Amino acid sequence: MDRETRATADDHRALRLWLRLLTCSQLIERHVRSRLRGRFGTTLPRFDLLSQLERHPAGLKMNELSRLLMVTGGNVTGIVDQLVKEGLVERVDDAADRRAWRVKLTRAGGKAFAEMARAHEEWVAELLAGVPRRDSDALMQLLARLKQATLEKS
Repeated sequence: MDRETRATADDHRALRLWLRLLTCSQLIERHVRSRLRGRFGTTLPRFDLLSQLERHPAGLKMNELSRLLMVTGGNVTGIVDQLVKEGLVERVDDAADRRAWRVKLTRAGGKAFAEMARAHEEWVAELLAGVPRRDSDALMQLLARLKQATLEKS
């Protein structure tokens, strides 16, 4: 039973809304995780790390990766170590800080990520295909308002 299903009519409406959002997000994420594992033999954290590196061609320091991925440095180190062994990323000296290095996609890593990203987009589009365009536009507007309201409370 998902979190939303456990909510009752007595629970605050805002709580039920949050649980519905969380449940939808988790259902999509579960599907994506399964497809990444089945088709590419990889995990969502590895995909997310490659995605960040694709957005930053000059590479990122480990602490920057950790911050962007919202995980500990130890988690990032383990993933980077695996990806280096597989030839998908490389560590390069940081010209601005001789004590540090940057993590960058290799050519093979960029190619592998591009293939994963195309598939990822197809999977998400497939999952959301049942939502009519008008509804998805309305949902985008509503979620933008929710995001803004939440940011104002932060």
